[in-house]
Amino acid sequence: MIPARNHVTSHGLRKFTALLGLTLAAGLAASTAGAVDPSRIVDADKSPADWLTYHGSYKSYHYSALDQINADNIRNLQVAWTHVPGRSTRGLQSMPLAADGVLYYSGSYSRLFALDGATGEVLWTHFPELNEDLIATQTHSPYNRGIALGHGKVFVGTVDGRLIAVDMNTGEPAWDTKLIDSEKLTVGFTGAPLLVKDTVIIGAQGGEWPSRGPIFGVDAATGKKKWEFFTVAGTEEAKATWGNESWRTGGGGGWMPGTYDPETNAVWWGTANPAPLYDWAGDKWQKEGPRPGLNLYTSSVIALDPDTGKLKFFHQELPHDAWDFDSAVGEFLNIDRNGRKLMVHPNKSGFIFVYDRSNAEIANVWRLVQNINFVKDIDPKTGELIGRRDMAAGKHSNLCPAIPGGISWNTGAYNPNSGLYYKVGQEWCMDLEVVKTTPIVEPQIQLNIGANFQLRDPEGGKAHGHVSGRDPVTGEKKWEVNFTEPPLASLLTTGGNLLFVPDARGYLRALNATTGQEVWKHNNGVGHNGGIISYSAKGKQYVAVETGWGSLVGDEYAALFGEPYKSMPKDSGALVVFALPDQPK
Repeated sequence: MIPARNHVTSHGLRKFTALLGLTLAAGLAASTAGAVDPSRIVDADKSPADWLTYHGSYKSYHYSALDQINADNIRNLQVAWTHVPGRSTRGLQSMPLAADGVLYYSGSYSRLFALDGATGEVLWTHFPELNEDLIATQTHSPYNRGIALGHGKVFVGTVDGRLIAVDMNTGEPAWDTKLIDSEKLTVGFTGAPLLVKDTVIIGAQGGEWPSRGPIFGVDAATGKKKWEFFTVAGTEEAKATWGNESWRTGGGGGWMPGTYDPETNAVWWGTANPAPLYDWAGDKWQKEGPRPGLNLYTSSVIALDPDTGKLKFFHQELPHDAWDFDSAVGEFLNIDRNGRKLMVHPNKSGFIFVYDRSNAEIANVWRLVQNINFVKDIDPKTGELIGRRDMAAGKHSNLCPAIPGGISWNTGAYNPNSGLYYKVGQEWCMDLEVVKTTPIVEPQIQLNIGANFQLRDPEGGKAHGHVSGRDPVTGEKKWEVNFTEPPLASLLTTGGNLLFVPDARGYLRALNATTGQEVWKHNNGVGHNGGIISYSAKGKQYVAVETGWGSLVGDEYAALFGEPYKSMPKDSGALVVFALPDQPK
């Protein structure tokens, strides 16, 4: 069978590709792909054969109820097929999705792929033309962290400020909307969109650039922008928290996808840090420095009306964030406990916040990591920061956690059978020098960090990572497994009582979800920095993981940990898919 060609082609080849894609789709269960509608996504947790949205479902468990692969037979797990997308600069960092036996995913440069979930055969590809000159000037590009499905389309953002929709069955373009003047503002989109009803929601890149971090709502059918919410000074109340009109260059951003609570019709989203990242005002930050005040709504959890983009409620996790411990981690666990409806959200600082789902009032705050000294603590009843460490201009040593945070953007997992929440923790610190900066906004805005820094071991210890199984509400730890280096990929747990951990060295590891005991591992040959899912095709369970190394955090590993990171490539990646061998008939 001839594979479909990508869509940066002549009109004739596009037509051929469309016809071929339709023919392929007709022979697969994917012919019902158009039925991935909003009601199906609301009930996604009831369809374990699929993985329909970034977090698996709006509950954000990263849990698959499939149990064909389990702790008893996983020793037989083997590679079923692989797909190499090419041009994997900084590896693969996205979360694959699966619907009706077809696997969809994005690579670097927002390249899109649709593959037969059972064989890996390419059904179609779409390679958007991007502004390569702009990409060359960006610090965070060109990776892409995911897609959304719905209304018969695949949605993906680009680093040059566009949101694109293609036909789910053919890969043919449906619409292409420019949302950000990235040529002026530098930032674009690296995170995945979220589909809520008939609206595609996506947030811009993070707080290091002096812009205003918008989140957009776009009509899924037409690509027309419906609304825009500024994470910096998005309301008059928020604007008053930026002294000297510093909101004009405030940073912000909501660069990872949040989730949706249908009961309250609220989209929960995390926002990024303010700019500059490090504020030389020290403890006089309320009245002095580059951005006096609380700096709403940066480093906050916000709830938006998906239909209008209006703010419903919020909680600022780090008022006047002076450490780059933003809240843009997109993970929001939607759980019920003792009659309370709760939302669990990890913050980059290493703390886990637990909220009342109806209004974002604090239900609890607990620590995931030990090496924390930017504050003495956070009040578990009010969320108030206790004993802030605000740094004036000059040199400072042993700030913990380091700039990559105690928690990164990679997602944890929750298993409703074990009742445990699994999360990667990062134990490291840094030395830094806070410096005064002036925002550069002409002719193109530039990074505004405000410090020079170097990662280091914590005092009296070694930098390392861990994965633990805990109560998501209280933080009570049942087990913990240490890693020489922090894993930087997302986790997956399943109905087979398994927890999959793709580690930084290249091993995909499976742990017993109840005890944390390792029961299987496989070397994929290069570090993991992306997503992992489980799905079913033709009645068989598969586990799909993305490989590939290279990111702002991963770039620090060579100096801090040495090999294998000094020689690990940053321009390769593959989708590796596992299954149990077929039984002889």
